[in-house]
Amino acid sequence: MNRTLLLRAIQFLLLLILLLLLANIWFSRINEFWWQRPVQVAIYPINADGAALTEAFIGQLRSEHFSDIEQFFSREAERYRLPLQKPVQVALAPQVRASPPQVPDDASILDAIWWSLKMRLWVWRQDTYSGEVDARIFMNFHLPGSPDALPRHSLGLQRGKIGLVNGLAGVDHLGRNNLVAAHEFLHTLGASDKYDPATNQPLWPDGFADPTKTPLYPQTRAEIMGGRVLVSPGWAMLPPGLNHVVIGSATAIEINWLAVPPEG
Repeated sequence: MNRTLLLRAIQFLLLLILLLLLANIWFSRINEFWWQRPVQVAIYPINADGAALTEAFIGQLRSEHFSDIEQFFSREAERYRLPLQKPVQVALAPQVRASPPQVPDDASILDAIWWSLKMRLWVWRQDTYSGEVDARIFMNFHLPGSPDALPRHSLGLQRGKIGLVNGLAGVDHLGRNNLVAAHEFLHTLGASDKYDPATNQPLWPDGFADPTKTPLYPQTRAEIMGGRVLVSPGWAMLPPGLNHVVIGSATAIEINWLAVPPEG
């Protein structure tokens, strides 16, 4: 390759990186939400392990199985005096028969941007829901105890309002699946994690449900983006469902909720 061709290749690569960055910025700006109306969320089930029992579980799912997500946001919105009785409305989409792009391990910034763009293209091709939707949460279901159960972290993309949840098939696991779905949905609205990724321990004060409690421990509920109930220093427990979590003030600010101090 001569010098001219090499320079052109470098220029093309730099232009491609610039376009990817601009696309990411554009998607983030057009997807801000200001709660003038309820947010429409669709849940897309995926049989991630291909098991017959997982298929049977997905076949009996109904929108009512996700009603605790709606109830959680209604309860928290009331605390923050949001002028919407039902700020989040959840619908169940038909099952998706394809696997999403694999999330890269130890991804560089360019890898992450490229994956997010591939994910949005995959969503566009695989969208099975015909109604109005603002955010899409894809649930990869695995049988409990299977070798592939919960192989990767769940995640939420603000750019594109897409969540990817790794859940367990079974009625007994709906509460925690829906808690993870609500956590990832909040990521799509701009909320950040409030725990130490090295230890998974909630960070004080924003990751605590009751950061001014005296004595501070034990906490009895979790901040949803903190993820866990901190019983004592170094000992945190996963809450079983959305009845045991709240939206803290820092998260409320990030999702454009906090206009007045919350009640309770």
